[in-house]
Amino acid sequence: MTNSTTRPVIYGTQGVISSGHYLTSMAGMRMLLSGGNAFDAIVAAGFAAAVTEPIASYSLAAEGVFMLYHADTGDLLSLSGQGTAPNKATVEWYRAQDQNAIPTGPGPLAHLSFTVPGVVAAFLSLLERYGTKTAREVLAPAIQYAQNGIPNYEYMLERIGNANTRKQWEQYPPGGSDTFYDNGAVPEPGSLLIQKEIAATLQKLADAESEAEGDRADGVRAARGCFYTGDVARIIAECSERVGGILDMDSLAGYEAKYEKPIKTSFLGYGIHGQRTWTQSAVLMQAINILENFNLQAMGHNSAAYIHIVSQALNLAFADRQTYYGDPDFAAIPIDGLLSREYARRRASLIDPARAFAETPEPGDPWKYSSMPRPAGEPIDARDANERGMPSRTNSDEVGTTHISVIDREGSMVAATPSGGSFSKSVFFPELGCALSTRMEMLNFEDDHPNRLEPGKRPRTTLINYIVSKDGVPVMTVGCPGGDHQAQANLQLILNSLLWGMNPQAAVEAPRFASNNVVNSFYPHSYYPGQLALEHAIPESIRDELAAMGHQVVTVDGAGVGATISRRDPDTGVLATSADPRRACYALSY
Repeated sequence: MTNSTTRPVIYGTQGVISSGHYLTSMAGMRMLLSGGNAFDAIVAAGFAAAVTEPIASYSLAAEGVFMLYHADTGDLLSLSGQGTAPNKATVEWYRAQDQNAIPTGPGPLAHLSFTVPGVVAAFLSLLERYGTKTAREVLAPAIQYAQNGIPNYEYMLERIGNANTRKQWEQYPPGGSDTFYDNGAVPEPGSLLIQKEIAATLQKLADAESEAEGDRADGVRAARGCFYTGDVARIIAECSERVGGILDMDSLAGYEAKYEKPIKTSFLGYGIHGQRTWTQSAVLMQAINILENFNLQAMGHNSAAYIHIVSQALNLAFADRQTYYGDPDFAAIPIDGLLSREYARRRASLIDPARAFAETPEPGDPWKYSSMPRPAGEPIDARDANERGMPSRTNSDEVGTTHISVIDREGSMVAATPSGGSFSKSVFFPELGCALSTRMEMLNFEDDHPNRLEPGKRPRTTLINYIVSKDGVPVMTVGCPGGDHQAQANLQLILNSLLWGMNPQAAVEAPRFASNNVVNSFYPHSYYPGQLALEHAIPESIRDELAAMGHQVVTVDGAGVGATISRRDPDTGVLATSADPRRACYALSY
């Protein structure tokens, strides 16, 4: 398998970092160069990304999901920085507002989907628990970028100029128009973007630490308190109330980031570790278990047969996602059944090697393979739930979000996928310098469904990332933004690496594909029966073969954009990382 690339693999021995922007990566590298570890670096990079990548559907008052390995303690954990539904968010409340689903933008009802911001709590928890720096130190690059300005760049300006962004700011004036436009016009590349408002918000966190008594951990907790119970919390609650939202101080004060034992599966002797079913992480694991029943190598990489079988495995996993996934703190999820090899064999038998599923297939019955007691009543087939949306033939080109990964000299590694607060969907508040997350749109109103709206519940988020281990030792992080394309892109990255032997950069650059034959997670939950999205680099002859199998083939610029694989050789300690050329990603090492 070829490893030719347009960019080099980035190797190092002391530390590597990759992110969606070069200044984001530099913020983390500053921590590594000054003696910090992987956790210091990812927190600094994460705060910086809220300044350098606000167009990546990631604002500061949003969410993030994490996978981490701490070499000193051996901790291998997921971390939920996914925000929750506010205390007042109930199905009854929404129905009283004449809503049959939780709406969001573009449009005047974006404030009805505000989720409690979670990513700040997660970043500061990582810093307190595993980091070595102070909050002021990790916030310094972000504050500098915001106060002194960063050069506007093409990827950002293309999205600032999006018609939906302008319309959404007009719905909730002034939005970000005073900050990001130049007298109402999209600025020129290389012009200076100064964000004094978000600088002030970040400075409040740093000042809270400076005013706190005690040790480093006390200072970090004081910064967190500023955001969730102090000055910043009051501004968030006031902003929400002003536009009619139900996110309030009590909801903010009750939020906690949560460490959890990951779920896992195995493939070719490697362990694949990810978040529980409050995410779609298990989609990849279910699909790869199904794919073990096929000789993928005999098909050839990205052949029509290969793309067909992989996409059909994903269709089966997505059918189960729609029906069985939700926050396991609120619902019984048969995860052992979903990840059962016997169940995967049963699901694999449903794939026709010559014919594509014309619509989302029926969900399976993982309860038969689970040690958990089956709940009473009939299972909810979410294909018929109110989240199904209307069939559409419009192209769905999933982009957005960002991803950061760091590995340090000790072998500690952490991957972060922060997201939320899209300019074209949410409300940008100048008082904060950022938008609020609207992730609550992913919850539904179906009785007894695992993803049904409840106060304090995590929406079944699309955000995911993974750690891969060999012989029990973590060796690789994998992540790729892209909404419902995330699990699909991550699956291809893992197959490219483990099955096809590609280096991290080649695995990222290889052309990707994604099925849209599933109800979209985002409001208005559009549905594209039988649709298969292929990147431009996949040859026309392959497209024709897939179309002959019944796939509704469309062409997209990116099936997941912003992918990163970072690796550590456990024998030599050599580190390697990559950066996706599909956007302004950048990797650094030393």
